Amino acid sequence: MSNQINQSTTPTSSGFLKKYDTVIGLEIHCQLKTNSKLFCGCSTSFGCEPNENTCPVCLGHPGTLPVLNRKVVDYGIAMALAIGAKINNRSVFARKQYFYPDLPKGYQISQYDIPYCEGGSITLDSGYSVPVTRIHFEEDAGKNIHGDEESYVDLNRAGIPLLEMVSDPAIHSASDASDYLKKVRNIARYLDISDGNLEEGSFRCDANISLKLKGSTQLGTKVEVKNLNSFKNVERAINYEIMRQADCLDNAEPIVQQTRLFDVAAGKTKAMRSKEDSHDYRYFPDPDLGPLEISENRIERISQSLPELPEKLRRRLIDQYGVSPEDAVILTEEKELSLFYREVAGFVEENVSGKVVANWVLTEFLRVANNKEWSLKEPGVSSRDFAELLNLIAKDTISGKIAKTVFEEMVVTGLSAGKIVEQKGLVQVTDTKEIEHTISEVLDNNPEQVCSYLGGKEKIFGFFVGQVMKQSQGKFNPALVNQILKKLLLARKDS
Repeated sequence: MSNQINQSTTPTSSGFLKKYDTVIGLEIHCQLKTNSKLFCGCSTSFGCEPNENTCPVCLGHPGTLPVLNRKVVDYGIAMALAIGAKINNRSVFARKQYFYPDLPKGYQISQYDIPYCEGGSITLDSGYSVPVTRIHFEEDAGKNIHGDEESYVDLNRAGIPLLEMVSDPAIHSASDASDYLKKVRNIARYLDISDGNLEEGSFRCDANISLKLKGSTQLGTKVEVKNLNSFKNVERAINYEIMRQADCLDNAEPIVQQTRLFDVAAGKTKAMRSKEDSHDYRYFPDPDLGPLEISENRIERISQSLPELPEKLRRRLIDQYGVSPEDAVILTEEKELSLFYREVAGFVEENVSGKVVANWVLTEFLRVANNKEWSLKEPGVSSRDFAELLNLIAKDTISGKIAKTVFEEMVVTGLSAGKIVEQKGLVQVTDTKEIEHTISEVLDNNPEQVCSYLGGKEKIFGFFVGQVMKQSQGKFNPALVNQILKKLLLARKDS
């Protein structure tokens, strides 16, 4: 096989789609937002000193017994309900046996043949629904830290509660895989069961990738790419692996079932170890943990407390607020952004449409929020103050152009829009006589442009508007400027 794969080549441009179908299954590890670990009382705080958050239970000392975290189960039930899955009233914890330096017990407590949840689906932006095989509870392993000459083990993560969501092998492109991950992360954050922080490793995935001949029902040999922790790298790793496997098949070389890692700098996947099958882990029920019993009453209680989820909220923004489908997708990507939008929409006057609010939130507000690195939970300008700004535009107190200047001043000073407009004398001019006088001056000072416009070059109209607004320092009402300018130009044509 060629050692070099053209990194600029994408699967869609390589022509391989004529020969192979891509089959992708994702295993998502979602860290739950609990204060303590899955089976002990140790803290789950990120960024502590190595091995600070450990105890005899999560270190696997002899004679210690695990105790299940009740909040973890409640969070798991919420996720299952959110994706329309079946919740098993009885499930079993199992020991997944393997030996690695960051696994002090020599096994990992997980669920195997009887998970707490099966089925469900995730709907992508394209409308395609990806079936979910199962979700189960699992404790995280620790972390190996490798230096130039020595390696260290940090067990702060050992015992951290995870939900592992396994999709069917039913995803067929890297972009759909990335969209699937975004949707799951978004749901988890709306439910407030995970912070979904990819940089801190609290939301990551393994991708199982294989190719099969076009139209064939026989799946190819799958390769697992481990611990992908950014949406961009998920796409890069999957696309590279697709091309690598296609290259192998084109050259009659076997695909080896193995686990690989993605080298971000090189943009390549690299072999890590041979891929285990389930029997290699020698699963058996954990003797220290009885079956998990989930009552219908508990499921119903949690069902009643679920928030409005992204897909339903997206439809409501379109139907109730008149937001475009494209804007609705962006507004619901982050729970805090959708909340800010709805608060602003609730504070504006009736004549300010939901579409106008969406436009200002997605342009001016997000631009400044990103530049200032605001937390959307506590932005530098409140939803009420932002709504006041839009109300001033709707009342023709200020123009949209002046509003942008006012917003910048709100960010710097912390003052309200009304106060800034009052202090700086920015109230929009609606006096038709004053506007007529300024327009006449502009037309008198630009006779050549007037002749060109009257000769049929109507694009010059924008030049006149710009000159008038510049002379008025943006204070003239734009609608009146357009109306009066057309009238005065028509009068000159008739004369």
